[in-house]
Amino acid sequence: MEKVYGFTHYSFFSEMSELAVKNNSFDLSLGLADFDIDPKLKAFLKEAADFSTHHYEPLAGNPLLIDSIIRYNSRRNNSIFLNQNEVTITPCATFTLYTALKCIINQGDEVIVIQPSYYTYGPSIVLNHGTPVYYNLENDFTINWEKLGDCISEKTKAIIVNSPQNPTGKVWSQKDWNQLYELIKNQETYLISEEIYDTYCYDETSHYSAFLHPELKKRCFCIFSFGKMFHSTGWKVSYLLSCENLTAKFRCHQQYISYSANSPCQYAIAKYLDIFDPYHNQNLMQKKRDIFNELIKETPFIVEHIAEGAVFQVVNFRNVSTTMTDVEFSKWLTVDKGVACLPLSAFYNSKNNSDYLRFSFAKNDELITNALEHLRKTL
Repeated sequence: MEKVYGFTHYSFFSEMSELAVKNNSFDLSLGLADFDIDPKLKAFLKEAADFSTHHYEPLAGNPLLIDSIIRYNSRRNNSIFLNQNEVTITPCATFTLYTALKCIINQGDEVIVIQPSYYTYGPSIVLNHGTPVYYNLENDFTINWEKLGDCISEKTKAIIVNSPQNPTGKVWSQKDWNQLYELIKNQETYLISEEIYDTYCYDETSHYSAFLHPELKKRCFCIFSFGKMFHSTGWKVSYLLSCENLTAKFRCHQQYISYSANSPCQYAIAKYLDIFDPYHNQNLMQKKRDIFNELIKETPFIVEHIAEGAVFQVVNFRNVSTTMTDVEFSKWLTVDKGVACLPLSAFYNSKNNSDYLRFSFAKNDELITNALEHLRKTL
């Protein structure tokens, strides 16, 4: 357990991407899809431009989109049945997490971050005058529930969970949510559940939302991203599920920060969501994961755990170098070997080294194939 009272500005993600461009490397570093969105979604955006959708939408979001989200979640596996006061449209997942924290944190409250994790979590806590408490996953990226329990104190106001997880690809099961609830059921501790890769669960793994847990639902902010669902991150539209009293608190803060999200895009997504097939996207991304993992076998890299979800694969690089840090190795691989990745230590608050790299497979099949064929020849 590590308590942190400040944070460091991270520029490493953009630095590695810029390094890839400068060296004309195959870029598997970031989770930004390099393939086009569905033409039907484009058509709905063009339709939006011809309608009166250029004003502010209501604070809660476009009613058409809220209704579409309710219908969409009701027809999925592990269906979530919602009412309109449990859904809020937001500008993006990072904004939503920050604003959810603002609803619940007072000066000195602690928030548990499960590492490795996305780099914005700690800063969002600190900017809301809270204290991040970091819990590190086991070496196989599983949770030791006893150790996680040791991180919880009377000051613990919230726990942030990301499932499917960036970067490890782990997916929380119903059993995991039950175990978490047992740890916090006797105190006022909230849950911020970032489920932005919910449509990307592979093989026999299915997405089970924290919002399905009857008790956690009462204290949960569940965050989803249309940008990740539709490969349209620049549209900046996400949504939040929370019980009615937490929704009211969230909207109270949102009205003073962003008020509403992109109006034309809300309209387009509302129309598209009714015809969207999440299984097509899931199958598309699973195929890319499988291409990556089949070709990586022909390199010295070792995949210890194939990603269960999300769009990233973690690999062990120690067969190639036992002396370089993961940061040094990532830069060397990008500059000298022409394939960009990220070191796993970039997903920890104060870890300087690991045995692992993160590659993104949210890329064109040709890029994945060319990158790994290049590594096969050069490593």
